[in-house]
Formats: sequence, C-alpha cells, structure tokens
Amino acid sequence: MEAVRLIVVSRRALAGSGDMDEVVAEAWQAQALAQAVGSRLAVSGPPELRGEALGLTELAGRGCGVLDAAPRDIADLRAARLTELGDAREALLCLGGLLAEVGIALVGVACAADEQGTYWQCMEAIDAADESRDRVLEMLRRLADRDHGVVERGWATG
Repeated sequence: MEAVRLIVVSRRALAGSGDMDEVVAEAWQAQALAQAVGSRLAVSGPPELRGEALGLTELAGRGCGVLDAAPRDIADLRAARLTELGDAREALLCLGGLLAEVGIALVGVACAADEQGTYWQCMEAIDAADESRDRVLEMLRRLADRDHGVVERGWATG
C-alpha cells in the first residue's frame, strides 16, 4: 500500500482511539510507519534526503522502543504493508501531520496517567515524535530548497 494511504489509515485510527492503551498502540504504529518511510527514503529517496531519512528511521525506532505497544501479530503491523512511497513531498507532509497528532494524543495520555511509569513513557514518546517530526520538516525544507534551485536556474537561462 502507498505511504499516504497508510498514513491516512493511521490518522483515522489514532483519531478513533478510545482509551489510553489504544492511543499508545496507535502512537507505536505511527512511529513504526515513520521508521518504514524513513528507511524507504534512505534507500531509494532523493539523494539530498538520505541522511535525514536515516535519522528519521533511528528516531522513529526509538519512539517504538519507549512504547510498550507492539502488535502481537505481524498482520496488524501497518508499516509492514508499505509497498511504495509515492510522491515523497506528499508522504512527508502527511507523515508530519500524523506525528504532530501523535504528540498531542500522547500529551492527553500523559495528563491522564495514574502511574509515573506511564507518564514518563509518554513523555519520552512525545519527545521522539517531536524529533521525528523535526526530521520530516527538515526533509521538506531540503525538497523546497532543491526545487527553488531548479526554478532559479530556469529563470537564469530563460
């Protein structure tokens, strides 16, 4: 399945999460998807994105690691359904939105947490989602810079 479609599915699932456990599970799914998109970009994305994409993969992996919510069945892992990236810019825009929503949802879980462990787990996951989103925004900036350079050269020769 294409990245944007998977991200939309993840956004809907996060929005439909009822309790704290579901929100944490969806946050885990989102980070796993960010990790998969980062891996795909690092291997076959535009050259100017590969370093940041590798960083996204590492950060999103950390986000999964701090959340104790991995699906028990591989069939439930949305990131495993990623078959193509599609348009990198569109995928990154959607992924950035998903990661922002994950951070907001985890703030709600952290505020409602009765246990210190849950609170700190959420705080670390919020930090990982925020850092992952920063990487996504940097990749979008690099794409814009690349496109701006192409436009400038087009004007200079035209």
